[in-house]
Amino acid sequence: MDLKLKQCFIAVDDHDKALHFYCDVLGMEVRNDVGFEGMRWVTVGSPLQPDVEIVLEPPGASPDISAADKQAIADLLAKGLLRGVIFTTADCDALYERVREAGGDVLQEPTDQPYGVRDCAFRDPAGNMLRFLQRPAGPPPGRWPVDPEAG
Repeated sequence: MDLKLKQCFIAVDDHDKALHFYCDVLGMEVRNDVGFEGMRWVTVGSPLQPDVEIVLEPPGASPDISAADKQAIADLLAKGLLRGVIFTTADCDALYERVREAGGDVLQEPTDQPYGVRDCAFRDPAGNMLRFLQRPAGPPPGRWPVDPEAG
């Protein structure tokens, strides 16, 4: 099966703050900026992945959502309880310093995890948790390559 990720969605409460963070701090580029029926969504992506996009949309952007559900999503976003995305980077420590120096809301400093990656975490301006991980130079311990003789 030929299956690839194309887009993922992140709720933001202020597109201008989100654009500053995702583009000026993280180095993404704007792919699309759309206003339609009083709503705005902006698509950003890494120059290294031209076929993958993150859509920054208002909380509860679905036209079929009730006012109560829209408010519930906005409340969860304000509390920082919505998940974001996990990015990979070649240098977790350098990325951490760049985001921290830009005023990023630090959740976790760079840490070597027992599952074989080094990662850090921040909240974006809307409160979404974003993780940035650096994979080890070789295969993850205990997983690859599989030894066919080991059974």
